[in-house]
Amino acid sequence: MTEASPEQVLVIPAQLLHELGYFQGFTSDVGRYLEKLQDPGNASYRLRSEMELDPSFKQLIPYVIFRHTDSAGRALIFHYTRGTGQGEARLHRKRSIGIGGHISVDDSGMSDPYSEGMRRELAEEVHITSPYRERCAGLINDDQTEVGRVHLGVVHLLDLEQPHVRSRETDIVAAGFAPPAELLAEIDAFESWSQICLKALFAEC
Repeated sequence: MTEASPEQVLVIPAQLLHELGYFQGFTSDVGRYLEKLQDPGNASYRLRSEMELDPSFKQLIPYVIFRHTDSAGRALIFHYTRGTGQGEARLHRKRSIGIGGHISVDDSGMSDPYSEGMRRELAEEVHITSPYRERCAGLINDDQTEVGRVHLGVVHLLDLEQPHVRSRETDIVAAGFAPPAELLAEIDAFESWSQICLKALFAEC
């Protein structure tokens, strides 16, 4: 049996973010950033083990949030707790509202590696049995945390007709849907990206 090759993930130079317009936290100005961030001329695949320690690059991460609006017009957000078996040890036991992960060099042969990587991550982590509409809602940059300094999040909002999402992984636990106000009341238990999204997208729900 051959040994698996070291994981290579999609990254962009951190300097590109500064050239396009640096921000801390959340921005909804998708048009300003997304095309350039996904341009093959700006992106490359590098060893994840090295990129986790190198803030001169940002690993590009699709971060998918599920929302269902019930018959009373009340928004409900999918949430869960990260187990200890997931790859990023710095996020273990944190609560989250986002599903996603790295774009792998294995996705690079596809016509749209970013979208293919996002679909692959979703299929690996959750089972969705409801029709939905998807839109890119914004980007997350958080240079105030160790994890955030080497990652850049692209937030995708999936509006589900029914709240039918369940975990495929043993490390996605205590999953369910809840009103944003309930999640905001417990915001300190969430990972930083989820805190940023809850405040930016759902504070007024």
